[in-house]
Amino acid sequence: MRYFFLLSVLLLPAGCTYNSHESTKTGVLIKNARIFDGSGNEPFQADVLISEDRIALIGTYNGPEPGAIIDAAGLALTPGFIDLHAHGNPLGEHSDFENFITQGVTTICLGMDGFSAEDITGWLKRIAADTLSVNVVPFIGHSTIRELSGTGYAEFPVPRQIEAMQDLLSIALDLGYFGLTTGLEYLPGGLARNEELEALASVVSKFDKIIMSHIRNEDDDVIETSLKELINLGKFCPVHVSHIKVVYGKGARRATEILSLIDSARQSGITITADIYPYTASYTGIGIVFPEWAKAPNDYGEVKANRRKELEAYLYNKVMQRNGPGATLLGTGPWKGMTLDEAAKAHSKSFTDLLIDDIGPEGASAAYFIMDEKLQAGLLKDPFTAIASDGSPTMNHPRGYGSFAKAIRKYVREDSLFSLQQAVYKMTGLPASILGLKYRGLIKAGYKADLVLFDPGLVKDNATYDNPHLTATGFRFVFINGELILEDGNSVKGRKSGRLLRR
Repeated sequence: MRYFFLLSVLLLPAGCTYNSHESTKTGVLIKNARIFDGSGNEPFQADVLISEDRIALIGTYNGPEPGAIIDAAGLALTPGFIDLHAHGNPLGEHSDFENFITQGVTTICLGMDGFSAEDITGWLKRIAADTLSVNVVPFIGHSTIRELSGTGYAEFPVPRQIEAMQDLLSIALDLGYFGLTTGLEYLPGGLARNEELEALASVVSKFDKIIMSHIRNEDDDVIETSLKELINLGKFCPVHVSHIKVVYGKGARRATEILSLIDSARQSGITITADIYPYTASYTGIGIVFPEWAKAPNDYGEVKANRRKELEAYLYNKVMQRNGPGATLLGTGPWKGMTLDEAAKAHSKSFTDLLIDDIGPEGASAAYFIMDEKLQAGLLKDPFTAIASDGSPTMNHPRGYGSFAKAIRKYVREDSLFSLQQAVYKMTGLPASILGLKYRGLIKAGYKADLVLFDPGLVKDNATYDNPHLTATGFRFVFINGELILEDGNSVKGRKSGRLLRR
C-alpha cells in the first residue's frame, strides 16, 4: 500500500509551513494551478489529479478526498523539464542529480558528444535494475562504437570496420537507445569522413531514430560547412545540433544567417532541430586549443621535443583567437578558478609554456568565454531550438545548476525574449517531440506525472562561474512518475522514482 501526506499549503509565495498527517488515501490533487501544458499554448486554470504514476484528471475535481492536496494558487504547473544534452553517471557517487531536480528537470539524455558507456548491453541492464533519481534517456556514442569495433583512430576504416560499427549501432538501437550521438570536434570520432557517417546514418534510419551531433567545428568561418555536413545526414534520418553556438561570431544578424541555412534545409524536407544552453562560455577539455597532431594517438612527448616552436605558435594563435588567455577560466587541477593568464603569471611563465609543460592536452578542463550574447539570444529564440544544459553534477560551469532557471529568470522575466509558455515548450513539449518520447513533455490525461510547480517571479539561477555548484531556487515541488521528489524547494532525501526510458 502506498502512503501519502496530506499537505495544507498556505497561500504564500515562499517559506510555506505544513500541517501533515499520514493517510492511507491515494492520489495527489493539485488545486488552482495555472497550467502551462508544454504545448506553447496560453496557460489555463484547472485542478490536476495524480494517480499512481500518471495524470488522471485535468479540470474540476469533485471526487473523494485524495491522500494529498496541494493548493497551487499563484504557482505555475508545467511538465517536468527534459534536458536533451546532459552528462553524469546515474550509478555513480553524484547520482542524486540534485542539480537537475532543483531546477525542474525530470528527464536527462546521456551518452552525448559521441561518448557513452562501453558495455552497451550491461549498462542498460544495470540502469534498469537500479533506482534512479531522474528518468534517463540513453544514446549510443559514435566514438565509443569506433573503439568497440576496433576502428579506433583509423582515418580510413576498411569495409569490415564500418560493418562492425553498423552492427554495434544496430544492437544498441534495437535495445532501446534513442539514437546516435557524434562528437566530431573530438577524437576518435572527428576522424570520420562522409562515407562512414552516412553508413551509420543509414542504420539510424532503419530504426526511425535520430542523430545528435556536436558538429565538427563551431567557429564562425566554418560553421556553415559543419552544419551542412550534418544536414547531409538528414537525408537518412532526423538530425539535431547539440548546444548550437557560433564561436567568434557577433550580432543578431549572424544568428539570422545561421538559422536561414537550417530553415532552408528544413524547407527541403530535412528534419533538423537544435538545443542550446543560455550562457556565453563553453566548457570542455583544454585539448580544444591543441592541434590534432599533438593529441592521442600521437606521441605528445615527441611533439614537445621535436615541434615545440610550431606548437607554441599554434597555441598562441588559437588562444588569442579565442579572446586571449584571460577568457579561458580553468575549472580543474591546481589552477581551478584561475584564468589561463592568471595561472601563467602565478608560475612566472608564458601561457603557451604553461599549456605545453604543465597542463598538456589532457591536463585540465576550462570555461571559454567565446560567444556573443546577441547572437546566442537569436539562436535561442528560434522555435526549433530547445533549452538544454550540457551540464553535470560535477562540472565547474554554472550551466549544470542554472540553465533552466536562467532561461526563466533572464529570457522570460527580464529580457522578454519569449513568453513563459514558449520557454516551457522549449523545455518540455519540444524536446519530447524531438526524442519521440511518448507520454511525457505535456500535461495531458494519461501522461506520466512528471510535473513541476514554481513561482515564475521567484525562480533564480544562483550558480556562477566562481561558484558553479549553487542550486537554483524558486522551484517548489517536483514530481517524477507521480512521486514527490522536491518538496517546498528541498529534495526529499532517499526518494528516487526515475526510470530508464527506451525507444
